[in-house]
Amino acid sequence: MTSKPIDTSRPHPARMYDYYLGGKDSYPVDEEAAERVISFLPAIRTAARTNRGFMNRAARLLAERGVTQFLDIGTGIPTEPNLHQVVQAVNPRARVVYVDNDPIVLRHAEALLRSTPEGATKYIEADVREPEKITESAKEILDFEEPVALSLVALLHFVSDEYRPYELVNNLLAPLASGSFLMLSHVTGDFDPAGWAKAVDIYRKSGVPAQVRSRDEVARFFTGLDLIQPGVEVVTNWHPEPDQEFADEQVPLYVGVAQKP
Repeated sequence: MTSKPIDTSRPHPARMYDYYLGGKDSYPVDEEAAERVISFLPAIRTAARTNRGFMNRAARLLAERGVTQFLDIGTGIPTEPNLHQVVQAVNPRARVVYVDNDPIVLRHAEALLRSTPEGATKYIEADVREPEKITESAKEILDFEEPVALSLVALLHFVSDEYRPYELVNNLLAPLASGSFLMLSHVTGDFDPAGWAKAVDIYRKSGVPAQVRSRDEVARFFTGLDLIQPGVEVVTNWHPEPDQEFADEQVPLYVGVAQKP
């Protein structure tokens, strides 16, 4: 795999997210931007951590329901457990395709490719705004005649309306077989509009087309799909773990999982 050089002149959302999680794969420009966001939105660190928990719970739930194929777009810098580790612990034959457009993620892709012998993983360097490229590359290890779980976790708040995010999601779901799933998480400004307006401004000034959305706007991504209970919910209310760490916090993140009829 080859990649374009890493741009350290501007913040990148994957590296900022890694910083929120306490990771080490960021540059001063990412850390400066992330600290500015944290200064008026300290909940963003909780959102990042609870988002990882949602990914783990949702992927495990779908693997337990028999899904063996996963297409994870907007993978980010590897953070254990990675999605393939979660689902292959349930079924070693599970196959996972990761997609991201940040060169630093490619640099760490070896961690994403440590599949079980029975299963398979693949990394694609692409942008969510290239659905046809993603689909064609994913077909190298995924069978689109069988159900696939499409994972868009903490991604679509970086796809502003001018890029037609609802159409993009529909285009990604269209070639997937009946019985496939969409698992999605999305930041919201519902609980702190002013703070999130400032955060969006920082991202946009860095060249990132960020946009927070309301619960109704997030729910619209699931139009035509059958939502798993409890539907579109704040992350801490979606299949919480018994010992959930952030049960009493108002986390600004909506999540949901739904099946294609």
